[in-house]
Amino acid sequence: MKPQLDLTARLTGEHHQALKLWLRMLACTVRVEDVIRSRLRTSFGITLPRFDLMAQLERHPEGLRMGELSKRMMVTGGNVTGIVDQLEREHLVARVPDPQDGRAFVVTLTPEGRGAFAEMAEVHEGWVADLFRDIPAADKARMIALLDTMKQHLHDQDDTDDKE
Repeated sequence: MKPQLDLTARLTGEHHQALKLWLRMLACTVRVEDVIRSRLRTSFGITLPRFDLMAQLERHPEGLRMGELSKRMMVTGGNVTGIVDQLEREHLVARVPDPQDGRAFVVTLTPEGRGAFAEMAEVHEGWVADLFRDIPAADKARMIALLDTMKQHLHDQDDTDDKE
């Protein structure tokens, strides 16, 4: 009989705790995304990636190039093109010439898209508030502070990795 490898034996308590933290954050994120994804589909007939793209454009009324959208959404350019094509067919976004570079285009929300997104965003905000309603405000503030520290630490590590 082949001996079983204990993969956790190579981890220290600190390693195990870091892995457990990452998995817990991932599980919570996936659960929230699943609920929001389902509600967006049911209530508005829209996918989460389409909502996310519209949210990016709402934050940038001057529009964003496709590459910038891809970077901000952390998806491939092909995915962004497909989403923009769908939203453009529905008259929610438009491709307009980039004022800085006549050969390029930026994507903007149309007036119809702005109205649709404003309605969805208000409902979305209520859903998120409802999902977290039973967590005391002080706990939310503490989690935000801890995650801000983690985000800064990870950002600092990226800077260190880039120098190596």
